[in-house]
Amino acid sequence: MTQPSTSLPPHIAIIGGGPAGLMAAEVLSQAGIKVDLYDGMPSVGRKFLLAGVGGMNITHSEAYPAFLSRYAERAPQIAPLLRSFGADALCQWIHDLGIETFVGSSGRVFPTDMKAAPLLRAWLKRLRDAGVVIHTRHRWLGWNEHGDLRITSPDGEITVKPDATLLALGGGSWSRLGSDGAWMLPLEQRGVGLAPLQPSNCGFEVQAWSELMVSKFAGAPLKNIAIGLNDDIPRLGECVITATGIEGSLIYALSAPIREAINQHSSATIHIDLLPGRPVDKVETALKKPRGSRSMSKHLHSQLGIDGVKAALLRELTAAECFADPALLAKAIKALPLTLVKTRPLDEAISSAGGVTFESMDERLMLKQLPGVFCAGEMLDWEAPTGGYLLTGCFASGRAAGFGMVEWLQRKS
Repeated sequence: MTQPSTSLPPHIAIIGGGPAGLMAAEVLSQAGIKVDLYDGMPSVGRKFLLAGVGGMNITHSEAYPAFLSRYAERAPQIAPLLRSFGADALCQWIHDLGIETFVGSSGRVFPTDMKAAPLLRAWLKRLRDAGVVIHTRHRWLGWNEHGDLRITSPDGEITVKPDATLLALGGGSWSRLGSDGAWMLPLEQRGVGLAPLQPSNCGFEVQAWSELMVSKFAGAPLKNIAIGLNDDIPRLGECVITATGIEGSLIYALSAPIREAINQHSSATIHIDLLPGRPVDKVETALKKPRGSRSMSKHLHSQLGIDGVKAALLRELTAAECFADPALLAKAIKALPLTLVKTRPLDEAISSAGGVTFESMDERLMLKQLPGVFCAGEMLDWEAPTGGYLLTGCFASGRAAGFGMVEWLQRKS
């Protein structure tokens, strides 16, 4: 990396035009630093826009201790980022762009129009007005033997020698939107500490569903249920039966521990409570009521409201003899075991775990192996459930990296 010029403002290259890269560009441009941002796609913010389909969940309103806990084992590393730019600061930043927000019934925070595009348009205008130059269809390839950035462009390969570089290339999911994890190789070649990329907020597969489950219930929602793993308290929510297994918001919330259990034991067994509002003794009492000539299916429907996909799942996962024993059937209804054997492919996942380890960076998010090279966003080794936590983490890390670069440049000069 060259020394910043004493007569010209420092020049920064940002690789990646998602929330982390754009936030760093804002911090740097406000500090009077020249910023060129490169993105391999025809336009920036593509995964950000996809996240807004169906409602742009930008962050979450829950109290800070609970919010921070969503980052699990990486909470200690994420904590300083959120203290500097957490949910409240993010909401104020959005308001300053002229976009109002509201808090939904689940505590999630949304723009009032529920869309990502107006926010992104306002943001890009602010960045361009501040002098940020955005180069689309420019894909980073790594470094050449002189330490310059190699970038493919519509006019062929170019080299760039900035005063510092920020890598904000996303994780390994949704490769069609630019997050393909190809950055792992050049970083590995430079000795940067990396954790393997794995699916996060993803669906899971079972060994095999019966033909009935696939033909009649693939795509069916499982609503008003609770799911637990091991001895953890079951979580309320809903999910969806798929042709290969199960997915949806409730599964995504548990995806990290389920994935790790599969990594360690080749499978993970979750327990589904089909009637979370009723204790097991009440369920057993209802099942013991005489059913006369009615079928078990009609008895389950009339006494407990279990029908459709819930009834099919109960039949799929419960031994036939349990249906003759109200106590055993009640226990199955309250803790139906479903064994999951693998994640769905990484490219289908909402996000990814793994990437650049925090141990390989300093407190400014600069790589220890490559002074002057910083990292931010989903390419860092952290994960969080959906609900605004992913985006908040990306914004916060981009902002932290931007300030880290400003500080490093000041020290260098």
